[in-house]
Amino acid sequence: HIFFGAYPNMMNMFAELGIHDRLQWKIHQMIFAMQELPGEFTSFNFIPGIPAPFNFGLAILMNQKMLTLGEKLQTAPPLIPMLLEGQPFIDAQDELSVTDFMRKYGMPERINEEVFIAMAKALDFIDPDKLSMTVVLTAMNRFLNESNGLQMAFLDGNQPDRLCEPMKNHIEANGGKVITSAPIEEIVTNDDGTIKHLLLRSGEKIVSEEYVSAMPVDIVKRMTPKKWQNMPYFRQFDELEGIPVINLHMWFDRKLKAVDHLCFSRSPLLSVYADMSVTCKEYYDPNKSMLELVFAPCSPIAGGNTNWIAKSDEEIIDATMGELARLFPTEIANDTKWPATSSQGPNGEAKLEKFTVVKVPRSVYAAIPGRNKFRPSQTTPIPHLTMAGDWTSQKFLGSMEGAVLGGKLAAEVVANRAIGNADKPIKDIQQHIIDSAAVHVAKDPIGIKGDGPIAFGAGYVLGKNNEALLKETDPAQFVAAV
Repeated sequence: HIFFGAYPNMMNMFAELGIHDRLQWKIHQMIFAMQELPGEFTSFNFIPGIPAPFNFGLAILMNQKMLTLGEKLQTAPPLIPMLLEGQPFIDAQDELSVTDFMRKYGMPERINEEVFIAMAKALDFIDPDKLSMTVVLTAMNRFLNESNGLQMAFLDGNQPDRLCEPMKNHIEANGGKVITSAPIEEIVTNDDGTIKHLLLRSGEKIVSEEYVSAMPVDIVKRMTPKKWQNMPYFRQFDELEGIPVINLHMWFDRKLKAVDHLCFSRSPLLSVYADMSVTCKEYYDPNKSMLELVFAPCSPIAGGNTNWIAKSDEEIIDATMGELARLFPTEIANDTKWPATSSQGPNGEAKLEKFTVVKVPRSVYAAIPGRNKFRPSQTTPIPHLTMAGDWTSQKFLGSMEGAVLGGKLAAEVVANRAIGNADKPIKDIQQHIIDSAAVHVAKDPIGIKGDGPIAFGAGYVLGKNNEALLKETDPAQFVAAV
C-alpha cells in the first residue's frame, strides 16, 4: 500500500503507534509511463520549499511531455471553484462523472487520456467515465492544499507485521483484546430490534454495551437482521457495492530497469505498479525484480469490457506480460509460456519465475456518480450500534485514510454516548429510499458462507473451492467474459 502526505489521520495513527520510521518516503514526484513512447517515462516534479498549491501548478507547467501549454491553461479554470468554495463545490459534483465534468467545464479531451484515466484507476479501479468527479476533486483538493500532499511512502515491510501487529499491541496495552478466527454467524435481535447478542459460529454469544461494525458494505448487507431491513437507513445500502480489483505479484529472474517509486502505467489493463525489490526494505534484492501491480478495471462491474475475475490466473498473467513488454520493451523476453510476449525482440532476457494473483471481488465501494448521498452516518437507528468503514459518510474516498477517519468518527459517536450526550443526528436519507423501505419484503439474512478472506470481503488466491463458493454467493462476478 501507498501512504500519502495528504493522509493526516493515517499519519497521526503512525505517530500514536510510534512507527513513523517504518515509512520509506520517496522523492516528491509522480511518474507516468509514456503510452506513445514504450519504455519511456515522464514525471511531475515538486520543487522543495514551494508551498501548495503553487508547487502543484509549477510541477505541471514544468512537464513538457504530457500536455501542451494551451491544454494546461484550459484545464486550470474549472478547478478554481474547488479552491475558492472548497467542500460544498466538491460535494455538488458527485452527480457528474469525471468525463461529464470535463465536458461541462470545457476541459481539453486529452487531459482525460494523459491524467484522468491514470487517476481514476488509481483512486477507485475504474475508468473516468464511470467515476464520480467528487472523488478526483477530493484528492486534488488535498494535494493542492498540502505542500507534501502528493509525496508518497512505502511501508518498509509486510503489513501484518509492520502495521497490524503494532495496532494489536497498542489495543492490548490499553486493556483491549483482539480476537481473530471467530466469525459471526448472526446478529441476534430482541423483538424491538435492539441487539440481543452476537452469535458466533462456535455457538458462543457476545453481549456488549456497545457494538461497532467495521464490515464492508457488501458483508453488512448479508448480515442485516430481518428486524432492520425495513428501516430506510439500512435500505440505502442497496445503492452501494464493492468494486472488483486484482492485485498481482510477479517475480522475475533478473533485474528490470526500475525507479524507487510508484509508477502510473497508463495501460488499458494496469493501474499502478512498483518494483518492490527497490522500493521496500523487506523485499530488497539487487539481482532480481519483484513487481506488484494493480490490474484494473477487471470486470463489467467495474466498467471493464472483459471479466478478468472469471478468467484463469494464467490468462491474467499472460495479458499482464503483454503490457509489461510494452513498459519494458528491451527487457522482457520472448517467452513461449506467455504468448503475449511473442513480438518481443532478441534483446529481452527477463523471464517470469513465479507469480501470485490475488482477486478481490468486492473491494472499496464503487464511487460511481450519485453515491455520496447514500453513504450512511456513523450514527444508526439501532441503539448502541455504530457504523464504521471507509464507505460510511466522511469526506475522504474509499481508502486507508477514509477507513481511519470513518473509525475516528465512529469512536466519537460512542464516546459522546458514553458521557451521556444525545446521539449525533442520522444523516438525511433520500425520499425514494424511505418509500421503498416501507414496501420492502424482509427476509432472513443471507449470512456469510465459507471461510477465508473473500468470504468476508477481502482478497485471496482463488482456488477451485473458493471459486465455486464465490459463484454461489456472488454470481455477478461470473457474468460471461468477453
